[in-house]
Amino acid sequence: MKYESQKVAKLYFIAAIGLFVGQILFGLIMGMQYVVGDFLFPEIPFNVARMVHTNLLIVWLLFGFMGASYYLVPEESETELYAPWLAYLMFWVFLAAGAATVLAYLLVPYAALAEMTMNDLLPTMGREFLEQPTITKIGIVIVVLAFLFNIGMTILKGRKTVVSLVLLMGLTGLAVFFLFAFYNPTNLVLDKYYWWWVVHLWVEGVWELILGAILAFILIKTTGVDREIIEKWLYIIIAMTLITGIIGMGHHYYWIGTPEYWQWWGSIFSALEPIPFFMMTVYAFNMVNRRRRNHPNKVAVLWALGTAVMAFLGAGVWGFLHTLAPVNYYTHGTQITAAHGHMAFYGAYVMIVLGMISYSMPLMRGRELCNSARSQTLEMWSFWLMTISMVFITLFLTAAGILQVYLQRFSDNPMDFMVVQDKIALFYWLREITGLIFLIGLIVYIASFFVGQDEPEATVEPLK
Repeated sequence: MKYESQKVAKLYFIAAIGLFVGQILFGLIMGMQYVVGDFLFPEIPFNVARMVHTNLLIVWLLFGFMGASYYLVPEESETELYAPWLAYLMFWVFLAAGAATVLAYLLVPYAALAEMTMNDLLPTMGREFLEQPTITKIGIVIVVLAFLFNIGMTILKGRKTVVSLVLLMGLTGLAVFFLFAFYNPTNLVLDKYYWWWVVHLWVEGVWELILGAILAFILIKTTGVDREIIEKWLYIIIAMTLITGIIGMGHHYYWIGTPEYWQWWGSIFSALEPIPFFMMTVYAFNMVNRRRRNHPNKVAVLWALGTAVMAFLGAGVWGFLHTLAPVNYYTHGTQITAAHGHMAFYGAYVMIVLGMISYSMPLMRGRELCNSARSQTLEMWSFWLMTISMVFITLFLTAAGILQVYLQRFSDNPMDFMVVQDKIALFYWLREITGLIFLIGLIVYIASFFVGQDEPEATVEPLK
């Protein structure tokens, strides 16, 4: 590790993994409630479990992005972090705010929570993924602004690279588009219209820039391919991401009361959204094939390649399956949407954060280049357990969604919603079983970092 201030990332990564475990546990609780409706009721109602599950996903990924940035930027900028003390301070503020909010979800009825936090002064609560009390949202803004200041000043005083500038662009977009979480019009059409300016423009816009920058950094460090080659690919990928992602937001506007032209704009541009993910897949494998060194941290390379493939499948292929308006007319809001969401989030964002942790954590713990061979073997097991589990979760939800569409919306005699849910319950049971296997994979991932260094450190082969 080149710079002492990079160690700031370690705290963020530990918190991210802890919150990830919590997210999966609440996902399993929800999965059980799909088939056993009164499971843990009234202690944890379904709507609360879902709220905690999705909020933990967002928060732990933000911790992961922050940790990746604090590790990556000093090395790219060739200078120490501008204000390490500020990074530590904001870590504890963010962690305390996140923990307090989750506990409030679990212990206080949501309506009472809104009243306690004076939501009536600036109403922002009650919307999916943005359920946080207004005071928590303000806290998030303060944390992110301090984080951006720290990262921006570090880049400003040091070397400027394409990787760090693309990362800064993505992080700035993340902050800007979150401000729409404070706009909560009473008109339902306007509400949904601008709600997507947070949700879509995060996950199908600026987060992809963050993903691209982190992936580029890992590939530069592990392959030895010339920076100029990787940066050219990165330029093309982010251009296609922004062109298709911003206008492709229209695929969320099909049925909410917006003008009909969004069915055309949304269908055409969202159909192009798999292109940057396909390019990312080609790019990652091309860089690894052209590598000029064999880095001993083989599992970090595996995560990088897995990110590219799973992001293309989840965000690209499964997104395309139901993005065209004539298809989406039948599929929106079904388990097909859930299938796409699970694989897309895992492939595009979960895997890149886990890959960055895999690459950087050994270095921050004083290990020369990587964990031991035994540790990497264990981590590879975790990679395959989680990835294969997620593939099957996606397939089971897809099968459930296809049956749901046919029985509930397409057949000559459509069935009631709950009747259909009973008929597809088998797929929910199968999803729950694969979810348990996913949790085992995550536990194995954590355990891999506690395997000792019982053999000499490997060294990087010299450039040829």
